[in-house]
Amino acid sequence: MISANTTKMHAEAQETADAVARQFAANADVIDALVARLKRNPPRFIVTCARGSSDHAATYGKYLFETTLGLVTASASPSVGSVYAVQPHLDGALFVAISQSGKSPDLVRNAEIAKAAGALVVALVNVADSPLARIADTVIPLHAGPEKSVAATKSYLCSLAALLQLTARWSGDAALLAATQTLPDKLREAWQQDWSALVDGLKDARNLFVLGRGLGLGAAQEAALKFKETCGLHAEAFSSAEVKHGPMAIVGPGFPVLAFAQDDDTGAGTAAVAEEFRQRGAPVWLARPGATGAGILPLPASQHPACTPLLTVQAFYGAVNALAVARGHNPDVPPHLNKVTETV
Repeated sequence: MISANTTKMHAEAQETADAVARQFAANADVIDALVARLKRNPPRFIVTCARGSSDHAATYGKYLFETTLGLVTASASPSVGSVYAVQPHLDGALFVAISQSGKSPDLVRNAEIAKAAGALVVALVNVADSPLARIADTVIPLHAGPEKSVAATKSYLCSLAALLQLTARWSGDAALLAATQTLPDKLREAWQQDWSALVDGLKDARNLFVLGRGLGLGAAQEAALKFKETCGLHAEAFSSAEVKHGPMAIVGPGFPVLAFAQDDDTGAGTAAVAEEFRQRGAPVWLARPGATGAGILPLPASQHPACTPLLTVQAFYGAVNALAVARGHNPDVPPHLNKVTETV
């Protein structure tokens, strides 16, 4: 039997704060040069392109760009370019491709199409000399360092941190800039949170909903994926607004729900949905900075709502790693999965 504290996933997730601090320092000049270029020639809109955990980072990026910069942001469907061979009209767009390995052929192909169409291509990659990086106009290295566990952890959070640093400097938002300075320490604090109640509660679970909204939706998507790949637990992510349009009908006694509530205008609504499910007899856990009471998973106070998803996911990674081991799984080597997935 393996121990939860000896997995590669545990060790790598624990390194996140140091990786983010390293990234912020190393990328300052790259980010400033990109911001200067974006201010000289403002994009008409933003398009993201990613798969898996990186696409969950792109969801976070969408809400971050739209709420902070006011720029409409859409997610590209990689198959449109790689399989259907359609060339979208992307002239004047900022095209943000996110990939830990930078090797997936469909992402590489879509970046080529975007560049040929006149978009400014920015690649967020952990492998700075990857095929995707070689195509990009600007490369923002994640600086996560080697990641050997199949389940991405620090590279995912470094993707969010890179989007955060870019947006903070681009917008010039003083509160957001200040929050980035304290983020590594806040991530260390988040890693120390005790989410053992969630581990105990889900040890024998078979299905699960994970809820989030706005800036926190990508965190819910990431959590649902990690439950599936590391724990063999079927989990589905929903917006706390969208879950009321049908999916909530199956939630009742014995159907667990994990809710990530933001410390912004979406938080009260997410907490209210969680409470409605609890009143139905569903086992419910709520993670929300500053919340107290039954079923609350602790989180450190966040310096800015845009930082909250990173703190939430960092605390979650410790719990899901422990849950995987408790359920008899090795989170480092999920069945049928490889570290690099090369879709075409």
